[in-house]
Amino acid sequence: MWREIEPDETREVEVAGHRVVTYSFGAGEEVVFCLNGGPGLPCDYLRDSHSCLKDHGYRVVAFDQLGTGRSDRPSDPALWTITRYVEEVETVRQALGLGRVHLVGQSWGGWLSIEYALTHPEAPKTLVLENTAADIPHLVSELERLRAALGPQTVAMMQRHEAEGTLSHPEYQAAITILNYRHVCRLADWPAPVQRSLNDWNMAPYETIQGPNEFLYTGNLKDWNRIPDMNRITVPVLITVGQHDELTPACAARMKHALPDAELKVFPNSSHMPFFEEPQAFFPVLLDFLERRGRT
Repeated sequence: MWREIEPDETREVEVAGHRVVTYSFGAGEEVVFCLNGGPGLPCDYLRDSHSCLKDHGYRVVAFDQLGTGRSDRPSDPALWTITRYVEEVETVRQALGLGRVHLVGQSWGGWLSIEYALTHPEAPKTLVLENTAADIPHLVSELERLRAALGPQTVAMMQRHEAEGTLSHPEYQAAITILNYRHVCRLADWPAPVQRSLNDWNMAPYETIQGPNEFLYTGNLKDWNRIPDMNRITVPVLITVGQHDELTPACAARMKHALPDAELKVFPNSSHMPFFEEPQAFFPVLLDFLERRGRT
């Protein structure tokens, strides 16, 4: 269960001439290193929801990725690539002396975690892929399926606005709002850390990497697919997904089948944030995995 607590330590790390702000909770030897979603979101929502793991002996570390939160916000679009963010993660891990970590990646942070684990296989002790996917073209087909549930007239309206570039039109935004409450967070009132992250969203990295909204992928990762390479990730992996997740159970199943040592848990009453939507079910699953597979 999340609660508002201050980090035990806040530090600045230099990443290729830019300043990145990190947050640590607890002082355990086992480190849970959190990579939040977005891109372009401050880490508040993932940091605060997972900080409770400090009560179970873990050190929980998160950071505002470059361009977000309290970190520097340069305007160079060439910085918004998954390859550069991978090296940012490694720089932070080395600077904080984290050693081998339990790497938790949620949504975009999951794509980043997969890419990081393939690039730096020595760093993760375990990998937790929360509400994510490894095949963006397949994800796009799943999002089309979710959109279709709005009905053919609404889909046609959305496609017209996308073709004309009028995504700010109220009727288009109304459809996106419905999809968000169905597939991003199903709570009537979104938790304060989620609101803080969303209210401080830097759309520059988001639009460059992903696209204009959660249901339209036009950015530089639109063709990204790591399913053929995931057999190289040999550490234990936990995959979590909500039954109503925008990054659907079908996306999660593709990852599980591609990984040599993976467990998959679907949360029936959740969408994209089971750690807020079903915390009483989510955290026992996460802690059980970390205790069984991560304590070495």
